[in-house]
Amino acid sequence: MAVFLLWHVAHQNARDDAKLLGVYSSRAKAEARITSARLLPGFADEPECFTIDEYTVDQDEWVEGFGRA
Repeated sequence: MAVFLLWHVAHQNARDDAKLLGVYSSRAKAEARITSARLLPGFADEPECFTIDEYTVDQDEWVEGFGRA
């Protein structure tokens, strides 16, 4: 089973400002939320900063770890 995370990621002052708007059972529901969110203050100013990520439920992510600089 897949879920769809809807993010708004604004690039401000050399850093990302990420907001999770919701987790949806279909891409269509996430896309519908984008339509309504684009009418809200802040989101309306940056209407192209939405992204939808698909994840499989009960599947591990970052399975190889990470390094630090």
